[in-house]
Amino acid sequence: MNQPPAVLPTANEPCWCGSGRKYKRCHKGTEGRIQPGIVSPMRTVPAHIGKPPYADTGVVPRYQEDRVKSPEVIDRMRIAGEKAAEILRRAGEMVRPGITTDEIDVFVHDLTVEMGGYPSPLNYHGYPKSVCTSVNEVICHGIPDSRVLEDGDIINLDVTIYINGVHGDTNATFCVGDVSDEDKRLIRVTEECMWRGIEAVKPGVMINEVGRAIEVHAKQNKMGVVRAFIGHGIGENFHTDIQVLHYYDPRNTMVIREGMTFTIEPMITLGTWQHKMWDDDWTAVTADGVNVLTGGPGAVSPSAPWRR
Repeated sequence: MNQPPAVLPTANEPCWCGSGRKYKRCHKGTEGRIQPGIVSPMRTVPAHIGKPPYADTGVVPRYQEDRVKSPEVIDRMRIAGEKAAEILRRAGEMVRPGITTDEIDVFVHDLTVEMGGYPSPLNYHGYPKSVCTSVNEVICHGIPDSRVLEDGDIINLDVTIYINGVHGDTNATFCVGDVSDEDKRLIRVTEECMWRGIEAVKPGVMINEVGRAIEVHAKQNKMGVVRAFIGHGIGENFHTDIQVLHYYDPRNTMVIREGMTFTIEPMITLGTWQHKMWDDDWTAVTADGVNVLTGGPGAVSPSAPWRR
């Protein structure tokens, strides 16, 4: 049996999967959470497409890049950004119940190449795919695989294109079919946090004001801000040394200057902001999932007050 039955066994009964183990020692802790699927082989990019230096080896060379970009570099980045935005929009239109994240990856890969670009995530430090597909509790860097999107899922698509020697990076979260009001609110507040952060960007302002604006709005909505993954500088390199924290840190005092280019991509959670890593060393998921044995219906304190 590949799917759990409509009526689940009790904790001490045999697991529905036929393993012979008790349900509580087998599938009980994974029900309702994303499980890794089968990852297809890495796709190739035609020889005539300009490639970043890590494309063939997966090794990302370290070299300095000016934080302040010239007008010519910014013009190239504007084109890359426009193409990334179009790829993201068209990939988002594919999102529906029944499609696999691997199918979305194929679409993004082919469209990027059709536009004359290289999909920046492909072989970056060995990442095996051309887009990041992060479903439900996956915070970021989800690897496209054979899992089929289900009605009620949410999915973040993180698209980056390398073209004309620079990278354009963008992402958004999409609903799969009929999504809960709670998840719709999460998507809305996350988008609002992003724009609060963008509006905080001004020459002469310390970059920690971006994090402050995001964190204040998240906390006002009783949501958490992931701290382990941050925004980054971008340009001729996929990631530069500018660090954009999505929470306030008084030590993050770099002064924003005209001509700087960086991403603002807050990761907002309904529960804990802490994370766990899958064995693939890429997929980061929220660390929620504990069973509160003294909570639930009928308890004096059945759940966190803001989740009732």
